Amino acid sequence: MEKDIEKLRWGTTQRLEFIEFRLFWDGRLNRSDIMERFGVSMPQASADLARYQQLAPDNFKYDSSEKEFRAKENFKPVISIPNADRYLVRLKASMDGVIPKEETNIGDPPALDSIPIPHRRVDSQILRKLVGAMRNRCGLNVFYHSMNLKRPQAIWRAITPHALAYDGLRWHVRGYCHLENRFKDFVLSRFLQLGDLIPPGAADAEDKDWQSFFDVILIPNPKLSDSQRQTIAMDYGMKDNQLITPVRYALLYYFNKRLRLDVAEHDNPKEAPIVIANKAEFSKALSQAGG
Repeated sequence: MEKDIEKLRWGTTQRLEFIEFRLFWDGRLNRSDIMERFGVSMPQASADLARYQQLAPDNFKYDSSEKEFRAKENFKPVISIPNADRYLVRLKASMDGVIPKEETNIGDPPALDSIPIPHRRVDSQILRKLVGAMRNRCGLNVFYHSMNLKRPQAIWRAITPHALAYDGLRWHVRGYCHLENRFKDFVLSRFLQLGDLIPPGAADAEDKDWQSFFDVILIPNPKLSDSQRQTIAMDYGMKDNQLITPVRYALLYYFNKRLRLDVAEHDNPKEAPIVIANKAEFSKALSQAGG
């Protein structure tokens, strides 16, 4: 089976993945769906369906009354393993207008909404040049507006960026600051202009807070009832009622804030369902992180 799939051309594989995705998540499919998504002819769409049926003969059947192909109850994917997170990300990206609906491969999405979060401006050309500097291991001059009270206006400064990081609400550029002679985070939306490339100030291997990880041990809040703790353990896929989460030292501050771990002991237990088991070690690691 796997050898048969490996022999297929890339375009054919893409269409077979689409067929399987639609059948698994939507439960049904038409030839026209394949034709519209990939711009192929009806004979080609029919050939793709026939090929998929050869690979998985028991996965779908034709419903003559509805004139569509329907997934069977015992459907078993053969092309790729279905990923719930990927499906939900595609739904969210489509809703936010990040990608067109047709590119999600989802034909019949459920009703969907999410909490509106104010969008932070990110300039495509600035991001492109920053990524290029990271790729080529260069420094560059940047016109950056910080929140530092000592520098209330945007100034030109030199940095050596080496990574991007997302804290759950905003994107950061991780890099060496030539002005302060240390590694730190720069909010991506605060870059106003980029200047010339310059020699690097420090290598990414020297950023110990980025290269090193601390294992945060999360457990259900002890203030919850036994049944509630069991529910939380199930929610997070905990083993032995704990979840070990490796976090870069450079991201510990954001991890602490986004999960509200810093105020968990003061919150209603239901609003702070997980807490840190190794809190003393975590607090020490947090204070040691210099980014």
